[in-house]
Amino acid sequence: MATAISSRLAETRMTQMEVASSAKVSLTTLRELQHNLNPRRRRPQTLAAISEALGWPAAYLEQVLRGETASVHADEASDPVLKALKGLEEEVASLRARLDRLEQQQADEGE
Repeated sequence: MATAISSRLAETRMTQMEVASSAKVSLTTLRELQHNLNPRRRRPQTLAAISEALGWPAAYLEQVLRGETASVHADEASDPVLKALKGLEEEVASLRARLDRLEQQQADEGE
């Protein structure tokens, strides 16, 4: 669940404060879930509120917690802009990895 929340915050560019406020939960609760701190049973209402604040169906985080394959809203899954954005994110990650390898190679050659 921590990975799902962190990824979604990055995707939506929402802040923890915005999500916590929208979900009407404490910032501490959101941080605990995002970073897997103080693991304990959470109320389904809390998970539903955070899911909805992140733009997911209410049951999304509950499904993630149970290890199920959670599904996004149908319109989000087929949104061409989101698909293009995902492709760009993957390309940037690939370029970043290549750059890291080149920098490491250059550092190794300089030693």
